[in-house]
Amino acid sequence: MGVVTAVSRNEEYTFTKPTRESITLLAGLGIEGDVHQGVTVKHRSRMAQDPTQPNLRQVHLMHAELFDELRDKGHAVEPGQIGENVTTRGIDLLGLPTGTLLHLGSEAVVEVTGLRNPCLQIDGFSKGLLKEVVGKGPDGELIRRAGIMSIVLVGGVVRPGDEIRVELPAQPHRPLEKV
Repeated sequence: MGVVTAVSRNEEYTFTKPTRESITLLAGLGIEGDVHQGVTVKHRSRMAQDPTQPNLRQVHLMHAELFDELRDKGHAVEPGQIGENVTTRGIDLLGLPTGTLLHLGSEAVVEVTGLRNPCLQIDGFSKGLLKEVVGKGPDGELIRRAGIMSIVLVGGVVRPGDEIRVELPAQPHRPLEKV
């Protein structure tokens, strides 16, 4: 089991999202009052490509363990500051397979759709941060560490302190890819 350590949302397109006492997830839409809420894609670069794409990035989750690591490398990052909606602790988010269900608190359920693909804006927050969250593996493969994306299957209120229960999909598991 993991735990929600912070929740964030923003009504406007800004890089950071203010932390809140709670957020309300809406089935099929995302987070009530968040700029990325909707059935179709709401990220500006993706809307420019094709505004009819399904929104596979309704809720962005990031592990607080990454913040600990980044702090040790000189990047002071707090929940919501690099755009995530739900900050977690105690779950290997990046190791989850596509289709994993995350039960957030007593009601909400999100389905993991893939990896966040951070852009250059992240260096505007802290110079050199992009190279810390995107790198190359031993075989030259691109490794993304800036959290995971999901869609809302069951709505509900999510608060810091809520437990997170992981429900893996049926085998064979598909590794996460960028969405």
